[in-house]
Amino acid sequence: MLRQGGDELKKMKNGFPPLAEKTATILILGTMPGEESLRKNEYYAHPGNAFWRIMASLFGFQPSVDYAEKTRILLENRIAVWDVMKSCEREGSLDSRIKNDTIIENDFSSLFCKCPDIRNVYFNGARAEQEYSKRVLPQLPETKQDIQLDRLPSTSPAMARLSLDDKILAWSKIIKTAPSFRSLN
Repeated sequence: MLRQGGDELKKMKNGFPPLAEKTATILILGTMPGEESLRKNEYYAHPGNAFWRIMASLFGFQPSVDYAEKTRILLENRIAVWDVMKSCEREGSLDSRIKNDTIIENDFSSLFCKCPDIRNVYFNGARAEQEYSKRVLPQLPETKQDIQLDRLPSTSPAMARLSLDDKILAWSKIIKTAPSFRSLN
C-alpha cells in the first residue's frame, strides 16, 4: 500500500463502522465518507451536504443539534447508516475519484445478522447503488436478496441540480417505511 513516498497511503480512505442498532428496519447507504466526515469522524459532516438538514426536516429536529443527538434520533426511528465501501483509494471527496481496483466493500452479511429486521435499503446517490448491486448483492444469502432497494438523490453538495426542498420530498419516502416513525414536532 505504501508506494511513491507515501502518496498512495494518503489517498487510501477507511470508512466508519455502521451506525446501527439491532432493531433497525431501514438502512441508508452512502458510498464512502468524504474528507470532512473522515476528519470529524462523523457521517455527512461537510456543511454543504444536505443529509442532516433533510433528516431534521423529516424527523422534526433542528439541524444544529449535536451529532450524538442526530444519530440518536435516527437510531430511535430504527434507521441505520453505513457506506458500501469499507476502504478505497480516493483523492479528495468525490465518488468519481475513487480508484475501482482499490475498493473493499463492507461486510453486509455481518450487518444483516446483527440487524435481521432491515427490510429497506435507501442509497444516497447512484454510485452507492451501483457498487452495492455489483459487489454486495451477489454475495448475500438468498434470504437477504428480497430487501427493498431504492436510490434517492445524493445529499452531496456536488448534486446541485435538485433544490433542498426537492431532495426532502424525495427522501420523505423513508418515513413511510419507518415502522416507529417519531417526529419531535
